[in-house]
Amino acid sequence: MSFVPEQGRKLTKDEIKTIIKEENVKFIRLQFVDINGTVKNMAVPSEQIDKVLNNECMLDGSSIKGFRSIETSDMYFYPDLSTFSLLPWRTNKEEGTNVARIICDIYNPDGTPFEGCPRCNLKRVIKEASDMGYVLNVGPEAEFFLFNKDEWGNPTLETHDDSGYYDVAPNDKGEGVRGRMVETLKKMGFEIEASHHEVAAGQHEIDFKYADALTTADNVVSFKYAVRAVASMNDLHATFMPKPVFGINGSGMHCNISLFKDGKNAFYDEKAPYQLSGEAMNVIGALLENVRSFAAITNPLVNSYKRLVPGYEAPVYLAWSLANRSALIRVPAKRGNATRVELRSPDPSCNPYLAFAVMLTVALEGIKKGVTPPSQTEENIYHMSQKEREEKGIMSLPGTLHEALYELKKNPLIKKDLSEHIYIEFLISKEKEWDDYRTKVTEWEIENYL
Repeated sequence: MSFVPEQGRKLTKDEIKTIIKEENVKFIRLQFVDINGTVKNMAVPSEQIDKVLNNECMLDGSSIKGFRSIETSDMYFYPDLSTFSLLPWRTNKEEGTNVARIICDIYNPDGTPFEGCPRCNLKRVIKEASDMGYVLNVGPEAEFFLFNKDEWGNPTLETHDDSGYYDVAPNDKGEGVRGRMVETLKKMGFEIEASHHEVAAGQHEIDFKYADALTTADNVVSFKYAVRAVASMNDLHATFMPKPVFGINGSGMHCNISLFKDGKNAFYDEKAPYQLSGEAMNVIGALLENVRSFAAITNPLVNSYKRLVPGYEAPVYLAWSLANRSALIRVPAKRGNATRVELRSPDPSCNPYLAFAVMLTVALEGIKKGVTPPSQTEENIYHMSQKEREEKGIMSLPGTLHEALYELKKNPLIKKDLSEHIYIEFLISKEKEWDDYRTKVTEWEIENYL
C-alpha cells in the first residue's frame, strides 16, 4: 500500500480511478453515519466506480434508524472525493489487494441534501458561519479504553494494563498497540501529534492535528473506526464508552475550538485582557449560557452522566478559567494563531457532526448577541461546597440524560441548529433509551433491596 491521502485535498475522478487500479482495490466502502453517530457503509466492487463517482448508488433510507419511512425510502450516496482512503487493516498482502473507503453525504432523489443527514446538517451550519466570514477549527482529544477479550472473543471489563498517566513499557502494555494504531492512522492521512497512556488503567489517548469542523468530524469517525479495528486485530476490545468501569476516570473528548476570519485567529487580540478578543469572550459566554441545553448532543448516552460526576476530574461545573482544570471551559496558554478555547465536557460517544454543529451555532449566536461571560474562576471548584458554588453563581451540567433532554427541549436555538428532522428523531431515540434504562431492574437494586 503506497497511497497516503492528503487531508483536505479533493481528488479528481480520474485520480481515484488511477489509485484503484495501481493499489489493486477490490471493494469500495461508501461510509456515512446515522443520527446517533453510528458508522454505516455499503460495499461495492471497484468495477462500479463510475456509478459511485456519478452519485448513482442508492440506499434504503427506511432501514436506517431516524432516516426515512418506507413510503419515501429511496436515497442516494454523494461521495466526498477528499475523503477517499485505503483501509490499512484490510490489506491482503498475500494477494496484493486493498479495500478503500469514501465518506458520503446522503441526498434525496431530487438532488437536495437530506435534512436528516448529520454531515449535511453540519455543512449547512458551516455555510452560515462562512456567510459571517468565520471558519471553525476543532482539535479533539478522544480517550478510549482497551479491554481483554474472553476465550470466545467477547469483551471483558479486565483492563489491558494497570498503568497510569504517561507511564511507559513494560508497565504500559498498550504502548505497542498504540504504536500500531498511530501507524495505521498515518497511512490514512492523519497527522498525529502525540499518544500516551491516560490516568486510568487501560485508558489511552492519541491526539491528531486540528482542522476545520467538517474535516475534524470526518477524522473523529475514521479515528474510532481505525482504533477499534487495530485493537481487534490484537485480540483486544477498544471502547469509547464514557464510563465503562466504576471507581476510575471516564473517557472524555475535550474539544479545542477557535474561529478564524480572513486567515487569522479571531480569538487573539494582543492588546485585550488575557490577549483574548471580544469574539473569544462572546464564545465563552455563549458556551456557558447554552451548554446545559446541548449536553444531550455532546454527552448523548445514559452512561455519559456516570462520567460527569464530581470526584474524577470531570468538568461538571459551569465556569471558565485560563489554567484551572476544575472549570468546564479552559483557555490554554498559547496565543497568536494557537489561541483556542477548550470545552471539556464532550465525550467520544457523541456524533461529531452534531456536536460541532451545535458548538458552531452557539459560538455564532454569542458573537451576534455580544454575550459576555462572568469573571474567570481561579479557585479549585472541586473543593468548594455547594453553598460556595451557589454564591458564585456556578451551576452544574445536567445529572442524567433525562435532565439533559429536558434542557434541550427548552432551547429553540439548538432545535434550529439540528434541523427539525434531526431534532425530532434524536429526541425519539434518546427518550426511548432513557425509558428503557429507567425501567430496568439493576444488579445494584437486587443487592440492596431483595
